[in-house]
Amino acid sequence: MSQKSGRFIDDFARLVTDAAGVAQGVRREAETVVKTQTERLLSTMNVVTREEFEAVREMASLARDENDALKRRIAALEARLDDIRPPVDGTIMA
Repeated sequence: MSQKSGRFIDDFARLVTDAAGVAQGVRREAETVVKTQTERLLSTMNVVTREEFEAVREMASLARDENDALKRRIAALEARLDDIRPPVDGTIMA
């Protein structure tokens, strides 16, 4: 009886191992299908990629920095203009 029992356990173990392999294959196939469908859906929704988003974010950051520098430059130029502009009331400064 021990040979039958051992063989049964071996067969059962082989069956479980095969079933686990099949389950992994089904899982991989399901992941592939979900990924493909998701990519297809996203491509029809006009969604940007991470790379595109990062590129635009960097461009916006550079534009903000340039805008801040230009604001400072304009403020400095206006201050210089105020120093050389005659008063509004027409008096001449000595």
